[in-house]
Amino acid sequence: MLETRGYRVASFSRGEEAMTRFQQGGVDLVIADMAMPGLDGQQLIARIKGLSPHTPAILISSKVRVYDHDSQADVFLTKGMYAPMDLLERVRLLLVRKRGPKRVQPRPPEVPRQVGVA
Repeated sequence: MLETRGYRVASFSRGEEAMTRFQQGGVDLVIADMAMPGLDGQQLIARIKGLSPHTPAILISSKVRVYDHDSQADVFLTKGMYAPMDLLERVRLLLVRKRGPKRVQPRPPEVPRQVGVA
């Protein structure tokens, strides 16, 4: 789904693999599942935030309600409780917040148009 919107995605089934890839650099946002073998999503996000506190992170879980978790994730989503467009919008907003507002490019001066009257 993210790839169809122009995002490059690296997918890993284990938290340790994701952490190794993150340490190589070039990762703008992390989406982690709470239940991964080995290093789980909550632990992965804690380690990533330890290295890079400004990297946005989304934690997804099918078993934990939003009020039952304690993590450093910027967003917590419960599987089945959000639409795919909600996830896309959260990703977009987190990346905008990380990058900051766009700088306004100065407009080139307008050249007056010449109008011919006959």
